Amino acid sequence: MNRSQQPALTLFAVGMIGLGILALIYGDFALVWQPVAAWVPGRTILAYGSGFLMVLGGIGLLFTTTAAWSARILFSYLVVWALLKVPALVVAPQIEAVWLGFGELAVLLAGGWVLFARLAALRDGSPFTFLTGEKGIRLARLFFAVSLIPIGLSHLVYVKETVEFVPAWLPYRVGWAYLTGAGQIACGLGVLFSILPRIAVWAEAGMISVFTLLVWAPAILAAPKARLPWTAFFISWAIASAAWVVAQNIAPQRPAKP
Repeated sequence: MNRSQQPALTLFAVGMIGLGILALIYGDFALVWQPVAAWVPGRTILAYGSGFLMVLGGIGLLFTTTAAWSARILFSYLVVWALLKVPALVVAPQIEAVWLGFGELAVLLAGGWVLFARLAALRDGSPFTFLTGEKGIRLARLFFAVSLIPIGLSHLVYVKETVEFVPAWLPYRVGWAYLTGAGQIACGLGVLFSILPRIAVWAEAGMISVFTLLVWAPAILAAPKARLPWTAFFISWAIASAAWVVAQNIAPQRPAKP
């Protein structure tokens, strides 16, 4: 990745490290992203292993000598994490909250996919080369676009719950709930159909970053020892950083030649 793309990679790495540290502290997965059912034997060991992998993978992304292997490992890990949500989609496809959870993980996976496409440096003849390079980035971008739609839709379906996350000092809180939901859907459609895609992704990344700072940072200050604010903060951070990774890898559109 070039120098201009490095900040997004660093933000993504910090998000992975933060979620990994929380898994190691609590011996559990990230609350709303529980990928393994409570009855599964050895679940706590799996949670510790997950946390250890995220911490090492995040740290590895920060160094040139280990970035390729970290990108490979984290991408594989995020694929598995997202696939573990698929059974819930099959069992309860009518519940929008299930699609929301998958959409959030899918955005995170899209960011990891872009890093994999840029950094993996697979050997010639690898069956996974189609996931790398410009073709891989293009596929990751489309996956990212589709993933935003259920996230935005959740703001419209669960307006009452969304309003509770809007800072009390903002006027017209219901309006903000509808606006952000419609905005996320519009960003997804913009990227999907190449309608100002670069602006759409930057707007989405900026929007999630604002959510992180305005909603979850104050929650941490209000209850610094509680688990939920820290988990929600790093979940939001990770999603925002994934969006920034995608944004940094969309080339500006050039005007058509006359």
